[in-house]
Amino acid sequence: MQVQTIGVIGAGQMGNGIAHVCALAGYDVILTDIAAEALEKAAATIERNLDRQVHRERITLDERDATLARIQTATDLAAMRDADLAIEAATENEEVKRQIFAALCPHLKQGAFVATNTSSISITRLASSTDRPEHFIGLHFMNPVPVMKLVEIIRGIATDEPTYHMAQEVVAKLGKVPANAEDFPAFIVNRVLLPMINEAVYTLYEGVGTVEAIDTAMKLGANHPMGPLELADFIGLDTCLSIMQVLYEGLADTKYRPCPLLVKYVEAGWLGRKSGRGFYDYSGEAPVPTR
Repeated sequence: MQVQTIGVIGAGQMGNGIAHVCALAGYDVILTDIAAEALEKAAATIERNLDRQVHRERITLDERDATLARIQTATDLAAMRDADLAIEAATENEEVKRQIFAALCPHLKQGAFVATNTSSISITRLASSTDRPEHFIGLHFMNPVPVMKLVEIIRGIATDEPTYHMAQEVVAKLGKVPANAEDFPAFIVNRVLLPMINEAVYTLYEGVGTVEAIDTAMKLGANHPMGPLELADFIGLDTCLSIMQVLYEGLADTKYRPCPLLVKYVEAGWLGRKSGRGFYDYSGEAPVPTR
């Protein structure tokens, strides 16, 4: 099946970014979310990001207008009946994702492909909760989606060759670079990145350095564009914790044990930029370390 219409389930930070790049690449996009206000916010974010691309002369005004015209929104998964490919981009929670697939699959046409943007959860296990595991694949986009070039492609044990080739073609049409990863906990990027972030939290927890000192040390000492604690706030501390828990449970190795301080921040609702407070406080003009 040729992919012409792409459905995106979840209008949060990742979902609106995926919808943006798919529509810009020429696909018709159906963006769904259970909350109408989330869809309104996503539409405003997409328009703002497209305007930024126009301002930077990366796209034209006509391209911006055509992109916006290709996106439709809905609160009902029945809107996915025309999708050739449905990409789930909900929160990093396996039970939530399983519930979405159970509700989604009855609305999909025969032969439609299903993908998940999970950053850590088993593709094989998620595929088993659908009626089409052979047409199921992992497409892990990086955040922010319109800027980051990489997409991890992850096959489950049942994923067939046509589904894999479809994923390669879609990623190429989006102007992204694919990295093929095996179906192991957290795949490639987060298998390497999140333990580093977790270790930075341990470094803070043990008093080795302050938030500012740790981030400055890694930016200037390792030439990272963003310090690990600043990056954790950007990703979302709840997402960081979820990925570390997947690594810890999936690989049964104590080196992946989530730092207790990370757990405490999440329990406090200090989730980073999206909640206004994490390892930094974002309520003022400039972020201020909270520790």
